[in-house]
Amino acid sequence: MGGTYVLVVDVNRHSTIEVGALGEREFAAGAYAYVGSAFGPGGFARVDRHRELASGDRDARHWHVDYLLGHSATILESVVRFPDEDRECELADRLPGEPVEAFGASDCDCPAHLLAAPGTDAVLEDARAAGGVLEDG
Repeated sequence: MGGTYVLVVDVNRHSTIEVGALGEREFAAGAYAYVGSAFGPGGFARVDRHRELASGDRDARHWHVDYLLGHSATILESVVRFPDEDRECELADRLPGEPVEAFGASDCDCPAHLLAAPGTDAVLEDARAAGGVLEDG
């Protein structure tokens, strides 16, 4: 099964991170929300892959968010899933926060799919209000 997902990430200190083809990016300490989709083979197994990368159990980086999740200053706090729903661009526009220019949006016209959020609780509240299901673990 696949769908759309929101990763709620905490950056615990100001960091400069090399983000693949985007180059070096500055990330202020605070909460971030990344909106992604998982409709290909394996579906939500992509979220498991993100968790492995965030915990240090995987090194390969393929997407912009992998560079953020693989950095020592970041913690993957929560995941909200939207099973069988294609809402990536809508949620990137709807959730609270300011777009991090071009991050995660190389295949659409959105300004970004990563948002510098006002806090993890605000993101979780809005994502759940939009019909998302908070993932256990």
